[in-house]
Amino acid sequence: MKIGVLALQGAFLEHIQVIHRLGAAAVEVRLPADLDNLDGLIIPGGESTTILKLMHTNNLFEPLRKMIESGLPVLGTCAGMICLAKRISNSQESVLEPLALMDIDVRRNAFGRQVDSFEVDLPVPVLGDKAYRAVFIRAPLIEKVGQGVQVLARLDDGTIVAARQDNMLVTSFHPELTEDLRFHKYFLNMANSGS
Repeated sequence: MKIGVLALQGAFLEHIQVIHRLGAAAVEVRLPADLDNLDGLIIPGGESTTILKLMHTNNLFEPLRKMIESGLPVLGTCAGMICLAKRISNSQESVLEPLALMDIDVRRNAFGRQVDSFEVDLPVPVLGDKAYRAVFIRAPLIEKVGQGVQVLARLDDGTIVAARQDNMLVTSFHPELTEDLRFHKYFLNMANSGS
């Protein structure tokens, strides 16, 4: 299995390390040629405006969009979730249009600045009974989900922080920054089954 990790900006190295630990091949994706023969793709956390700008600069935006629309399994974490969202509720003019593939409304930096980062034990039923230790850093949140979007995790106050729609999996938090590999395993299962 070959997983591409968008390596334009942000926490891509950590995702690559986790994929290797799980026994799959991981390749850095920077140019359209890097998209060949992928079984899945990870769009990491980082700065969503910068990631989207570099997608355009490197001629990746449209090829990525088409591949995901055609069913390529994709995991978007933090900024990656913003990139996949159909709507960004608190987007400024300077923010580029997202890929607009997943039927979710996302609010950027919903939990505050870097100093407001936090960790929490999160129930995620699709991962089993044991709580998942989630790391939130300048995280977005999902304000609204459309039909066909499955909510996978919520904070105690009901805030949606993980969801899946067909071949797309998103988290507000950073699963690559924890020793718990279950989110990546779940994604690799999606990639293995082709969705």
